[in-house]
Amino acid sequence: MTVLFSELLVPGWAQGPDAKIGVTAFADSSTKLPCHQADPETFFAESQAEISYAKALCGECPMRAACLEGALSRSEPCGVWGGELFEDGRVIQAKRAPGRPRLSTLEEAQLAS
Repeated sequence: MTVLFSELLVPGWAQGPDAKIGVTAFADSSTKLPCHQADPETFFAESQAEISYAKALCGECPMRAACLEGALSRSEPCGVWGGELFEDGRVIQAKRAPGRPRLSTLEEAQLAS
C-alpha cells in the first residue's frame, strides 16, 4: 500500500496495486520517482539497513522537500518520508531495538541527568 498525496495537498490512503503518490503538478508520465520504483515495504522496514536504503532512495528525489513537508503536516505515524524516519508523527534518528534497553545504557542516561 502506498500513500495518496494527491497534488501534494490532500492526504489519504490510495487503493489498488498501482496506487501511487499523486505528483501530476510536478511530473509527466515519463518521470520515475524512487518511491514508485522500489518496493513500498522498503519505506516501512524494521531493519536499519533497509531504513538506510530507503533514505538513500530519497536522496536525489526532486519531490523530497514536498514529501517531507507533507509528512510533517500529516504527522505520519511511521515510515521514511522525504528522506527522514518518522515514528508517532515525529522525525527520529533511528528505530529503537526491540526489548529492554541494556542496563549500561540506562545507567549512563541516569548519570548524564
